[in-house]
Amino acid sequence: MEKPTVICLTPVKNEAWILDRFLKCASLWADHIIVADQNSSDGSVKIAQRFQKVRLIQNDVNKFNEPERVQMLLAESRKIPGLRLLISLDADEFLTSNFVKSAEWQTMLNCEVGTLISFDRVNIFPGMSHYWFEGRVFGFMDDGSPYQGPAIHSPRVPLPIDAPTLALKEIKVMHYQYTDWDRMWSKQRWYQCYELVHGPTRSPAKLYRKYHHMYSVRPDEFHPIPSSWFENYAAHAIDMTSTLRESAFWWDKEVLHFFRDYGVTLFSKLDIWDQDWVSLAKREGFRDAHMFEDPRSKLEELAHRALRRSRGPTRPILKRVADYGSSVPSDIRPTARRGLLYYCCLSILSWAPLQALGRLRRSFGL
Repeated sequence: MEKPTVICLTPVKNEAWILDRFLKCASLWADHIIVADQNSSDGSVKIAQRFQKVRLIQNDVNKFNEPERVQMLLAESRKIPGLRLLISLDADEFLTSNFVKSAEWQTMLNCEVGTLISFDRVNIFPGMSHYWFEGRVFGFMDDGSPYQGPAIHSPRVPLPIDAPTLALKEIKVMHYQYTDWDRMWSKQRWYQCYELVHGPTRSPAKLYRKYHHMYSVRPDEFHPIPSSWFENYAAHAIDMTSTLRESAFWWDKEVLHFFRDYGVTLFSKLDIWDQDWVSLAKREGFRDAHMFEDPRSKLEELAHRALRRSRGPTRPILKRVADYGSSVPSDIRPTARRGLLYYCCLSILSWAPLQALGRLRRSFGL
């Protein structure tokens, strides 16, 4: 049987914090690494150009364009002749280093054309000692199938109907997004704003749950990282445990653009106001930085506190109450009675009724 060419497909936008590590690791298993850079301004392109296996292509589109970038990566990969095994990873994702010794690697290389390859994706917790499971990512023994996907969170490779799937158990994909909590939060804030703008019927509470899912992980879902996941990388002098932390993130500037284009009031029901947007706008040179001030009503602030207090893994009743509260209108006075009932219920469920009732009375001037 013809041996496939192993091709790594990776979209990039401002990933200098981790790109060097990613390309060192991917160079150990990929024959080619196709990097589609979308107007990076942090040196990502120069990092990619240092690696012999990288084929760098430019994604010049200014808007967020997941399907288009996948199409771009696929088109470039299909210029490579012969049998192609496609493995699509973001720059903060790494195969566990046990691919070197696992029989699954050879099984994957020998699978039939048109087979999907399914990897468990595991999130690496800050501290680099534990992980938890979160879904699956796919590779594909390419048969030239067409690709389609939604504008956001689209599949990485074609997903032909009735395609056979090889589910790997030993080789996993390690996701490093959560190793830098500040960077992760910047990205989650942007996602919430993007989805609100492009899907205005989506509930703010549902957006909150979707992008705060990491707080619902139970303690028994955390597992120690096996040494085999890192050891082959260590043997090649690749550091897998440090984190290069940045002080500013491009997603926050994009959020300021959302505020400028749509007005801050549209985003008042999103719990994104822990960031000092006025100071950030001044640093980024925006005129009239005061327009980025927190637009929330007192009731919306209460609803956001409720969402934060209910985001743990074992409080389903409190979650329902908080979700109800987060949908209240911005005008406080017509909804004061509703807000009082909501927050009293919330307070009882969270074992702080007297203190919370006092805060509510002061907030409403009762």
